[in-house]
Amino acid sequence: MTRNKRSNEFSGLEEFLNLLHRSKEIVTIKKTVSPKYEIAAIVSRLDKGKAVLFESIKNNKLRVTANILGTRKRIALAIGARSEDHIDERINVAVSRPITPKFSHDVIWKKKARNLFDLPIVTHFEKDFGPYITSSLVFVQNQETESQNLSTHRLLRLNDTFMVIRMVEGRHLHKCYSYAKEHGEDLRVSIIIGAHPAISIASAYQASYGEDELGIANALMGGRLLVTKAPLSGLQVPSRSEILMEGRILLDQAKSESMVEMLRTYDMKRIQPVFQLDRIYYRDQCIYHDILPGYGEHRLLMGIPIESRIHHAVKNVVPTTENVHLTDGGCNWLHAVIQIKKRLEGEPKNAILAAFAAHPSLKMAIVVDDDIDPKDPIQVEYAIASRCQADRDLIIVRNAKGSSLDPSSDQENLLTTKLGIDATVSKFKEKDRFEIARIPGLEKTKLSYYL
Repeated sequence: MTRNKRSNEFSGLEEFLNLLHRSKEIVTIKKTVSPKYEIAAIVSRLDKGKAVLFESIKNNKLRVTANILGTRKRIALAIGARSEDHIDERINVAVSRPITPKFSHDVIWKKKARNLFDLPIVTHFEKDFGPYITSSLVFVQNQETESQNLSTHRLLRLNDTFMVIRMVEGRHLHKCYSYAKEHGEDLRVSIIIGAHPAISIASAYQASYGEDELGIANALMGGRLLVTKAPLSGLQVPSRSEILMEGRILLDQAKSESMVEMLRTYDMKRIQPVFQLDRIYYRDQCIYHDILPGYGEHRLLMGIPIESRIHHAVKNVVPTTENVHLTDGGCNWLHAVIQIKKRLEGEPKNAILAAFAAHPSLKMAIVVDDDIDPKDPIQVEYAIASRCQADRDLIIVRNAKGSSLDPSSDQENLLTTKLGIDATVSKFKEKDRFEIARIPGLEKTKLSYYL
């Protein structure tokens, strides 16, 4: 099959994996591996490195891929961004100009099943409640807005038919579930595993309530997303998906579960609704996508769309905002560095407050000048060391809404203390005092010429 090599012209997961093979961004493991701990151990060794395709899974016929979005380079490749530095721009354009997907009657699901044990669901950590599906994309009809909603949720397998589904209270799927429950109904959903990665990125964006994330995904894919009608729910789902599960989130059943989150710590136990499976559909030789919780793919997939959201919000307040980076040390979720071209005193503090408003889970925001690389932790610390005074440049916000994932916070009431740091050059001092010294001709000097 001949395809154009531009990444946003690929419509399915397998085609994207073929692109990674050509780009030497993926390794293939032919040895038989166990879905209990062994896959997780191997993927953890590849963190920040290559994607992986497992061709032989113990007691299962399906293949498994992981870490496909484990680097910013591969995320840029997935959405057709010119480089890692243009990911934010690409996402913002897609969010502002979504494209309605085209409908297709051509489906690739040729096999059916009703047993969750047919899937190579991975057990990742020693204290897991069991095997979790970690890449599932959940589609639901929003009965209040008459639109569809797409979001990412993890599911704990209980037996061959039932799973516990993690839903964050107040988020869109939970609102749909609560609406159905109030009307005495189960919530019919369709769940995709193994889709074009741009769909996963759009799902993680947290679009406005009532907005269909598939339009964002289609814009990221250059308008090539095709959707079809799911056989049982009638929902529109990506037609090139590897696996489709259909069923209902039950209004009157819930179970306890706990999972490893972005901080790579075990979350507190939560009582969550139960999903009942009706049918599984596969394509021939399908590939199951697993995401290792708390590692690069999980953190980047959730964090990069939020970077875009924060950047857009802060730029509305401080127009000279140039970049926003959710740091690796902050798990790509809790700490942000904001780069601005400072014009006035007070702008950094406005940027900090705008960032906290845009991403309530954010715990620390650092603002730096445009000569500091926000992705370089040494440069950021240098800016704090040389341009910040604690009595003047720190903002502490107590008892603010925070992330339930942070074990140091009040997790039950979602309260935390937030810290803002203005690490920019003061406008009340001579700028020359903060100029970083340069050596003329340094960029052209190659040490190999002299040694």
